[in-house]
Amino acid sequence: MTTSPCQLIADTIGQLYTCSEVNGLVRIRTPYLYPDGDVIDLFLKPETQTLTDLGETLRWLDLQTFRQSLSKKQEWFLQDIQVTYGVELYEGMLLVRVQNNLAEAITRLAQGAIAASNLWLLNRTRLASTVNDDLADLLEERQIPYERDIKVVGRSARSWSMDFQTRHPRRSTLIKVLSTGNRGAANSKVNNAVAAWVDLNQLQLTTEPLHFISLFDDSLDVWSSSHLSQLAEFSNICYLSQPEELIEQLVT
Repeated sequence: MTTSPCQLIADTIGQLYTCSEVNGLVRIRTPYLYPDGDVIDLFLKPETQTLTDLGETLRWLDLQTFRQSLSKKQEWFLQDIQVTYGVELYEGMLLVRVQNNLAEAITRLAQGAIAASNLWLLNRTRLASTVNDDLADLLEERQIPYERDIKVVGRSARSWSMDFQTRHPRRSTLIKVLSTGNRGAANSKVNNAVAAWVDLNQLQLTTEPLHFISLFDDSLDVWSSSHLSQLAEFSNICYLSQPEELIEQLVT
């Protein structure tokens, strides 16, 4: 008599895992969590004896990045994770082919999913220049002309550094990117941006006014509501985690 997958799990690792059948698949709820606290679920396809996360791990990881795609560094580490845990990658899904030991396959895939989800930490240590590279790629994908690292002279005759100036038939926009992992530096960056927008205010009063955007790297938990309110008085606020909203601001 063939033992069902759920019975095998109950007999081996059942104290930590729960098992149920969902739409022809066997869902295995693990005791492991993604970094945001969501439970890692794995799914067994009985007819092929394939264990998979149904793409949830990489889907979660993509959502943690500005461009909603992996960086080259993350892709390199993901390849290393595949080798380390014996995990395959197919159409965005992590999977393991079950041989004789279902419990071992479950543990291996769960550990691979944890390691892959932890690649989001690479985003927290990225430099502002890397953020700007990602933004440049996004603008090119959307075919929005731009200049990068420009100087703009204000009323005080001071020259201010702007990360981007975009040019669209409907409007031109100056973008100041705010990205740092240091709370002390966050205050300095906000103060500098406020001073720049105030000094450049006359550019919003011309017949073809410039649009101002303060773009926050909100993958880093260093910004306070005070920072946002200060800059909202002089510019529009956008977030790296919401690229579609940024694009809408640039073209409408």
